[in-house]
Amino acid sequence: RQSLEKKTVAPGELVLEALAELRPKQEGRAVEIAVGDLPSCEADRILLKQVYVNLLSNALKYTRRKETARIEVGARQEAGTCVYYVQDNGAGFDMRYQDKLFGVFQRLHAAEEFEGIGIGLSIVRRIVNRHGGRIWAEGAVGQGATFSFTLSA
Repeated sequence: RQSLEKKTVAPGELVLEALAELRPKQEGRAVEIAVGDLPSCEADRILLKQVYVNLLSNALKYTRRKETARIEVGARQEAGTCVYYVQDNGAGFDMRYQDKLFGVFQRLHAAEEFEGIGIGLSIVRRIVNRHGGRIWAEGAVGQGATFSFTLSA
């Protein structure tokens, strides 16, 4: 609810901070994390860090059953717009239900399978929307997911 404090931000630094916070979720597991070049952007630093914490937390959660979890954080240009993404090789999801992913308290996996109450992605969507961007997801059951977002139209 606070006003946005947009400044030039280095997303790569935020990703490293988020990964440091999430280190306990990596302990005792084989986790490979690749962080690509993430161009700086105009964003609220605290809120953008929360986006990465939530997306990386989900990636770590949904790769838990993989022998080796693979998570990639990167960016690409699409039609002159920077698209940031977090990709994993985890549980994935059925694309028929992608519209439910960003809803409050919406879950595509049983609570017994994966902990959580279903608000992390709705928070991410709200932050991205407040920045004038958009977020979307692609995935396949058992083959992982990719969450992509922009920060401006």
